[in-house]
Amino acid sequence: MTWVRLKGYFETSLAGLTQPTRSDWIFALRTVSAGLIALLAAYALKLDHPQWAMMTVFIVAQPVAGMVLAKGFYRLLGTLAGGVAAIGITTVFGTNPWVLVTVLAVWIGICTFVSSLLRNPEAYGAALAGYTAMIIGLPAFGQPHLVVNLAVARCAEIVLGIVCAGLTSRLILPKLASDAIISRLKRCILDLATYAGGAFSGGDPATLSGLHRKLVTDTQTLGEMRAYARLEAPSFAPRAHPVRRTIGQLLSALSAARALHSHAAPKNAALIPVRSELQALVGELATKSGALDDTAPWVARLDAISAKARQMPDASTDQGDDRVGTITRLTIAADFAEALKQVLRGLDALRAPATRPVRGSRQPALVVHRDYPGASRNAVRAALATLLVAAFWLTTKWSEAAGTVILVAVVSSLFAARPDPVQVAWGFFKGTLLALPFAFLVGQIAMPALPGFGWFVLFVVPILVPTALGMANPRYVGVATAFAINFLAFLSPHQAMTYDPGPFFAGSASVLVGILLAIGVFILVLPADPWLAANRIVRAMREDLARLCLHERVPRRSAFESLAYDRINQLMPLVQNAGRKGDAVLGGGVAAVTVGLEILRLRDASQGHAIPSETALSIANFLRGLARELLFRAPGDPQTSTVTVARQYAAGIAQRNGAGEMLQIAASLRIIAAAMEDFPDFFARDKG
Repeated sequence: MTWVRLKGYFETSLAGLTQPTRSDWIFALRTVSAGLIALLAAYALKLDHPQWAMMTVFIVAQPVAGMVLAKGFYRLLGTLAGGVAAIGITTVFGTNPWVLVTVLAVWIGICTFVSSLLRNPEAYGAALAGYTAMIIGLPAFGQPHLVVNLAVARCAEIVLGIVCAGLTSRLILPKLASDAIISRLKRCILDLATYAGGAFSGGDPATLSGLHRKLVTDTQTLGEMRAYARLEAPSFAPRAHPVRRTIGQLLSALSAARALHSHAAPKNAALIPVRSELQALVGELATKSGALDDTAPWVARLDAISAKARQMPDASTDQGDDRVGTITRLTIAADFAEALKQVLRGLDALRAPATRPVRGSRQPALVVHRDYPGASRNAVRAALATLLVAAFWLTTKWSEAAGTVILVAVVSSLFAARPDPVQVAWGFFKGTLLALPFAFLVGQIAMPALPGFGWFVLFVVPILVPTALGMANPRYVGVATAFAINFLAFLSPHQAMTYDPGPFFAGSASVLVGILLAIGVFILVLPADPWLAANRIVRAMREDLARLCLHERVPRRSAFESLAYDRINQLMPLVQNAGRKGDAVLGGGVAAVTVGLEILRLRDASQGHAIPSETALSIANFLRGLARELLFRAPGDPQTSTVTVARQYAAGIAQRNGAGEMLQIAASLRIIAAAMEDFPDFFARDKG
C-alpha cells in the first residue's frame, strides 16, 4: 500500500467519525492525557520501556469507567501470571532453546484454551497470561538470570498504565457503568414498546425484524455492563440481581410480542379489548416524553390489563371458531403485560437500590455453556503457530524473528475465540500498517531534531486524539486501537531519541509479518466455523428444555430465564451478521424462552390437585414426547407427532372441561406447538 493510499485510508476513516459526541471528546482527551501522564511517570521512574506504560493506557481504554477497571484488573492478573510462568519456565528450561520454546508454546496453548472457555474480561486476562510469558521469556533467551528483572519491569510498566487509566476514567468526568445500564435499559424499554406497537398493529416485518435484532443485542450489552458495574463500585452489588432478572423479563416480553404478531388473533369480542389496550399503552410509552420518569401509572395499567386477559371469557361470548386459540392469545397477552411490568420494576430497582441484598432471593448460579471443542481447536492452533515460527527463528538465527514469534503468539491467542478471527486480525493488521509511517515521521524525523517531552506532546496529540475518537466509534474501534498501540510501539518514546531507521524498519517488518502469519494460521489451520459453535449452543438450549420436561426438580421461572438469557448472550455474536439465517436462529432462541416458560407452567399445573389425574398423566406423556423431539429429530426430518398431539390434547381438554385451570393448560400446549411450528429447525437436533 502506497503512502497516498495510506493517507486516503486515514482520511476516509476520519471522515466516518463526523460529529463526535461530547462523550466521545471527553473519552479521547481523557485517554490521551492519561497516556501522557503514564509516560511522564515512566520517565521519572526511569523504566526500561516507558512506552509500555502509555500503551497500556490505550489498551485498557474504554468509554465506561467500569470497563476500564475490569480490563485493567484482568490485564494485571494476566501479566502477573504470565510473569510468574516466564520466570518458572525460563529457570527450568532456559538452557535448552528448543525445549524452552516448546514449553512456552504449550503454555500459550493452555492459556488460549482457558481463555476460549471464559468471557470478557476474564478471557482477556487468560490470553494475556499466555503471551506475556513469551514477551518476557524470549528477551531473556540465553540470559535466564535476567528474566526476573524483565518480569518486574514489565509488571511495573503495566501497573503504572493501569493506575493512570483507572484513576482518570473514574475521576475526570466519568461515564459510569451503573448510569449506562439505566440509560440503556430505558432505551430497551422504549424499543420494546415500539416493537410491541408494531407487532400488535401488524407492522412491517422487515422493520420489526431489525428492532428484534437490536433488542437482543442490547440485552447482551446489558449483561456485560452488569459485570463491569460491579467492579466499578461494590455498592452496585445489590443491583446485580435486578439487572439479570430484568434481562430475562425483557426476553420474555419480546418473545410474547413476537408470538402475538406471528399468530394474529381472529376478531372476537374477548380478545379485541385486551389487544387494543396493550396497543394504546405501548404506543403512549414509546412516544410520550419522559414516559419512564414515573413507572407507577404504567405498572397499574399493566396490572389491570393482565388481570383482564387472565379472566376466562364467558362461553357465550363470541370467540370465533376456536375458543382455545382465544384463550392462548389472551394468555400470551397477559404474559407480555406481566413481563413488561417486571421490566419497569427492574428499572425502579436500579434507580433506587436496596441498601443490602436480600439473601433469600438470590439467584442460583448459571449453568454456563462451555465450548470445549472450539477451545481445543483454538489451543492447538495457537500453540502450533507459535512453535512453528519459533522453530524458524531458532533455525535461521534471524534476531528480528523474535518479534515475529511474539506477534504470532499474541494474535493467534488473543483473537482465537472471536466469531471471525480472520476479519478481526485483518483489522489489527490495517491499523498496524497505518501506524508505521506516522511513527517513522515522529520517531525518526521529528523527535531527533526537536527532542524533549514538550515537543513530543506537540507531535503526538494531533495524531492520538483523532485515534481515540476512532476508538470511541464502534465501527472503527478495532483499527483505531491497533493504530494507537502499534504507533506507540513503533515510536518507542525515550527521553533521548536518535535517527536509526535500520532497526526501526526491521522491527516493524517483524511485527507485520507476525500478524500476517497469524492470519494465515486462522485461515489454514483448523479454520473456525461460527455455525458449528452456534449449533452447539442451540443444542444446549434444546437440552435445557428437555431437562425441564424430564427432571424431577422443577426450577424457578427466574432461574430458567437467567439461563436462557445466558445462552442467547453467547449465541448472539456468532450469528448476528448472518442475515436471515442468523435472524431465524435468534428468533428461535427467544421463542425457546416462551417454550421453557410454558413447560414450567405445565409442570406446575400437573403437580397441583385441581386437575384430574388423567390430565396430569397426559401432560407427563406429552412432555416425554417433547423431550424426544428436542433431542433426536434432525433438521429436515418430518416432525414427530408432538405438535399434533399438543393441539389434540388442547382441543380435548377444552371440550371435556371448561374450568380456568384446564383452559390454561390447553393454552400452554397451543403456545408450545405454535413456537415449534414457527422455528422447526431450531427445535431439531443438528446433524453435525
